[in-house]
Amino acid sequence: MDNTKIALFKGKEIRKTLYNNEWWFSVVDVVAALTDSDNPRDYWYKMKIRVKDEDEVELSTFCRQLKLQSTDGKKYATDCSDTEGIFRIIQSIPSPKAEPFKRWLAKVGYERVQEIENPELATKRTRILYKLKGYPDDWIEKRMRGIAIREELTDEWQKRGAEEKKDYEILTAEISKATFGVTPNQYKKLKGLKCENLRDHMDDFELIFSMLGERATTEIHRTEDSKGVPKLKEDAKAGGNIAGNARKELEKKLGKSIVTKENFLKIPKAKKQLPRKSRYKK
Repeated sequence: MDNTKIALFKGKEIRKTLYNNEWWFSVVDVVAALTDSDNPRDYWYKMKIRVKDEDEVELSTFCRQLKLQSTDGKKYATDCSDTEGIFRIIQSIPSPKAEPFKRWLAKVGYERVQEIENPELATKRTRILYKLKGYPDDWIEKRMRGIAIREELTDEWQKRGAEEKKDYEILTAEISKATFGVTPNQYKKLKGLKCENLRDHMDDFELIFSMLGERATTEIHRTEDSKGVPKLKEDAKAGGNIAGNARKELEKKLGKSIVTKENFLKIPKAKKQLPRKSRYKK
């Protein structure tokens, strides 16, 4: 499963990933956040040379190459460092943002410890993040329920023989094809998404049918005590078909497709861009 997350420091995205139960941060993202450089990769490269020449310190020794998702949706080996290593690296960056960043970094590390001890805090933080991104409360409730159902399903897959990341992708695609008639990748292309999370751009009905397909699949696994990827795949198709049949019945009643290219967050954004006069025109 993917443990890569995005943290936000003053509006800047900092990719981070769990490694040995610790947060490791993308060094290039940290450099970009602190320097506003047009080419943070080049800045990081020259910075390593400068520090080695001046202080005889190899900053690379504080890093480990971990795979993080890039803007093209693919994962690449990226220089990452844990909290202690990042503290050392930013000492070599002449930036007024260094001190606020240190405080932010310490807070992120502390929050991770808290989340391990109390998982409800992670859920609360996720809700807040969605709220800050502009999602309404009713959508957030469905999204959070969907996350819980998804986690319950993947736990079942793990216990019942799904071992590789590819297994999870195959099973997820099977449910999606049966539910919506398209795989997740095809769905993302339809919505014009790249590395974004598909479900973060679904509307109410899309989220509801996603939940139905996954919850049905979980219950089938348990009822039939399924074992091994081939049987899990068969169950995934069956669970997806249940949601897919319900979707088709609703589409008949509504006279329109539930599967849409609409990006959920673009709707409120478009409203904000209306000329002021048109809003209050009587």
